[in-house]
Amino acid sequence: MSLWVVRILFLSLCTLAGFAVSQVQPGLVENSFYGIAIGFGLGGLLIAIDEMLKGFSLRAFSAATFGLMLGSLIAWLIDHSGLFVYVDEPSRWLIRLCLFVSFSYIGMVLAMRSNKEDFSLIIPYVRFASQQAPMSLLVLDTSVIIDGRIAELLESKFIEGTVVIPRFVLKELQLIADSSDAIRRARGRRGLETLGRIRKLTRPEIKIHDGDFPEETTVDAKLIKLCHALGAKLFTNDFNLGKVAELQNVGYLNLNQLASALKTVLLPGESVNLKIVREGKDKGQGVGYMNDGTMVVVNHAAALVGQSIDVQVQSLLQTGAGVIVFADIKAA
Repeated sequence: MSLWVVRILFLSLCTLAGFAVSQVQPGLVENSFYGIAIGFGLGGLLIAIDEMLKGFSLRAFSAATFGLMLGSLIAWLIDHSGLFVYVDEPSRWLIRLCLFVSFSYIGMVLAMRSNKEDFSLIIPYVRFASQQAPMSLLVLDTSVIIDGRIAELLESKFIEGTVVIPRFVLKELQLIADSSDAIRRARGRRGLETLGRIRKLTRPEIKIHDGDFPEETTVDAKLIKLCHALGAKLFTNDFNLGKVAELQNVGYLNLNQLASALKTVLLPGESVNLKIVREGKDKGQGVGYMNDGTMVVVNHAAALVGQSIDVQVQSLLQTGAGVIVFADIKAA
């Protein structure tokens, strides 16, 4: 909204400037109406160009400017090389125009297609500066915020770097929290509570990023583009989003995969204290669970439901859903 306020103010100033020129220099403009129309038209044209270039990044603009300057320099050198000394002036003017337009266009296109490594060959300081000031940026998506475990990781200082929360992710959380569906509403409010915990942290640094990509319609596509633009790593619980990010050369971390990798590893012969919560499928079996959710089937423990006992691991069974541990009651 603030951008449109600036545009309206700019358009008003252009219109007022056109009117002022018609009054101060009546020879340039026939009457005040033409001055107002010219000022309004110029302001409208610039606003239209601004709207057309809203997806044009600062890096692309810098690359295009550099390419334009390089192409113009090459055209100037060719023009002054003495190749066209014996060409008549009208023809030379046409040749000069073609040289500058052609080399400027080629320079802009090549510069915009180039990557950072190509620029570092021409301007070594670009690479030197980026190596001297590395920055680790971590972008959070909606699923990982709703999950809530990211707040515990940040509180325990296991994650280093600057945490970036995009503004469009906040808007999506607000929409989920205002949903008419009770389950979605509860998930949204949980996400907002997680954000409240994160914002209270002094370390690591937390930043709200206002960047948006209007040409993209989905939050997932915006997240990947933002990570590309910032050179950041994506934190998500969405398996499909992680794979899409990987295909587009964006680093990501799936907290579900991290939790699976950090599960307690039990080996045959180890002992563990366990609470039996229910009877098993086979006669005499009792079932308990580890803190990470791993199911432990204990032989001859059906009568001990509700009690915490020491058990000894006998074997492990790998299934599609995870690992099932089989154990016996540990002898006193």
